[in-house]
Amino acid sequence: MIRWPFTRKASQPEQKSLTTAGSWVELITGTAPTSSGIYVTAADALKVPAVSNAVQIISEAVATLDIQLKRIEGGTEADDEGHRLLPLLRDEVNGWTSAFEFFRQIVFDALTSDAGGLAWVNRVNERVAEIIRYQPGVLSFDVDQTTGERRYRINARPVPASDVIHLLPPLGVAPLTLAREAIGVAVDLERHAARLFSRGARPVGALKFPKGLSEDAVKKIAAVWRATHEGENATGRTAILADGAEFQPFTFNSTDAQFLENRRFQILEIARAFNIPAPMIGDLERATWSNSEQKGREFLSYTLEPWLRALEGALRRALFSDDERPSYLIRFDRDDLTRADLATRATVINSLIASKTINPNEGRGWLGMPPRDGGDSFENPNITSGAAPSAEPPANEVPREPV
Repeated sequence: MIRWPFTRKASQPEQKSLTTAGSWVELITGTAPTSSGIYVTAADALKVPAVSNAVQIISEAVATLDIQLKRIEGGTEADDEGHRLLPLLRDEVNGWTSAFEFFRQIVFDALTSDAGGLAWVNRVNERVAEIIRYQPGVLSFDVDQTTGERRYRINARPVPASDVIHLLPPLGVAPLTLAREAIGVAVDLERHAARLFSRGARPVGALKFPKGLSEDAVKKIAAVWRATHEGENATGRTAILADGAEFQPFTFNSTDAQFLENRRFQILEIARAFNIPAPMIGDLERATWSNSEQKGREFLSYTLEPWLRALEGALRRALFSDDERPSYLIRFDRDDLTRADLATRATVINSLIASKTINPNEGRGWLGMPPRDGGDSFENPNITSGAAPSAEPPANEVPREPV
């Protein structure tokens, strides 16, 4: 039997943390420079109006939706309004955070941080007592590069993964990170705009002299010109030129003339990174009354729906035990986002009642109205008589004798 003379050391799976930096500058600033040479941190990115608007619209749109808790019965979903978790998800997740603030913040975290939105579920006697969203860095995790398993810690203390609500960003990278290059260009354009309309961006013109001047003469002429024609109170003064001097104004080149188009294109790039229709963040160049409703549906289908599905799954995994999970679902009510105008809703409800798909009380419930007596029957009001014929003749009618 031949033995290998060297002992093979078993390799350990590599553990990586999200705090790994590629350089000292990246470690200090928290981010790497963009191609434009600008360091774009999350705080800097949110100063760009298009970015802050996109993050605010998505996070607040999710937070404003009503939450429904459904029990699965025989393959169908039924509302469970008496479940103990509903007050936690609709009113307050803990003693200092409302449900609206919590959902807005956890979606905000997932939009701006590669770590995603994280929250810890505090259980007392195996029952959910509160949900706590910690400040960034307190609740952290490591990823096993072999299996993808995530191990969570609160201040270096391990916590079970079943007690953590984790809303992961798509592709494992936050949209804010994906948009860093576009945001860097937008920041550079913003800075250039500030310089362009001040003295520092470019000279408005040049003074030309027919003969050469000494350095001292150039400095004196420049000082006199600036004192006379620059500053807040120098607008409109008449220029006096001596010794054959000429003033030649500078004109904008093609890039400067298309400056507004360049800035508008960066808004489109940021909208693409967040997967949000450009009119939702203020670019109304191609928005019309006819396509606004279509853009709203696209916002729900392509922007919000993936986030809602991911958040519903994260809540269900962390709030229910293994035994409860097959019997319960958590749903965000999308009707508020798809609700049409009153005339269209009335027409649709009337058609559904006439086709006996819903009864009148169900239609009244959609309008936020209380039920009425007799409204639970499935009848077509367009062909059904309001009252059955009576066998008794009217009081003022004399009975006729039989022939």
